[in-house]
Amino acid sequence: MIKQLIEREVIFVWWGFKEVLVITTLGLLGLGEGVKAEQPALLVEENVEEEKSIEVKVTVIYDNYPLVESLKTEWGFSCLIEGLEKTILFDTGGKGDILLENMKKLNINPEKIDIVFISHDHWDHTGGLASFLQENSRVEVLLLDSFSPNLKNEVIRSGANLREIKGPSKVCSGAYSTGTLGSTIKEQSLVIEAEEGLVLITGCAHPGVLDIIRSVKSYYHQDIYLVMGGFHLLDLSLEKLQEIYKQFRGEDVKKVGPSHCSGDHTRELFAQKYGQDLVEIGVGKTISFPLKLKPRHYNLETN
Repeated sequence: MIKQLIEREVIFVWWGFKEVLVITTLGLLGLGEGVKAEQPALLVEENVEEEKSIEVKVTVIYDNYPLVESLKTEWGFSCLIEGLEKTILFDTGGKGDILLENMKKLNINPEKIDIVFISHDHWDHTGGLASFLQENSRVEVLLLDSFSPNLKNEVIRSGANLREIKGPSKVCSGAYSTGTLGSTIKEQSLVIEAEEGLVLITGCAHPGVLDIIRSVKSYYHQDIYLVMGGFHLLDLSLEKLQEIYKQFRGEDVKKVGPSHCSGDHTRELFAQKYGQDLVEIGVGKTISFPLKLKPRHYNLETN
């Protein structure tokens, strides 16, 4: 009888991370109530490969603050973000020849760039765009829908893919646009999900750097690890700058990298107050940080 049951038994095997379960059809066929339908078999050790950390590198290509002697400085801002799903050029500075020359000296190949992200429609951030597009017109260019028709037409004429941004939007895996911020001067900032918190890159922060920080924290519900770029604080009094510093601390911003239009006094004060958490920004500066391995999912525009 046992032999007959064994010959008629159909066995299903389920493999899991921790154990293998053997399910028989004996009980289902009514051939024996004493036979359990689910029997633990043997334990197998997990063989799950650990996820490797992905390093993101930000390189300042264009800035009015010097750092690397061989590179040219000029009023404006641009940086390159590598290590994400896509390579992103954030702004293009004010002059195309300086942008491309600094790229060459930094061994940055324009043809390897996938996305151009323009923070706002001012010459010191868009001035190098036409020259760049002559080197690589296969990129996607992210502009706010409120930017000038002239800038949009420049992108279209080059053959590049124009993507117009309105609200908070995904740029690529782990990177996002804040969408349109500000009223008089409309601007977008770039948000990157780092392992230690959000990295926020601002062009000039015309809507107010603190307002941008609060908007990002409110929308993404994460702490900010680093804010870098232009803070647009160059004309403020020392008393006002000290108050802004306190509010940065109040928003739990761990590291800061003021540059471009932030002003000398801002850089000096933040260096004094933030100490080792001040990131000195200038042309040629590189900053690396681990990307968050499992980015959160947000209800964002994909355009």
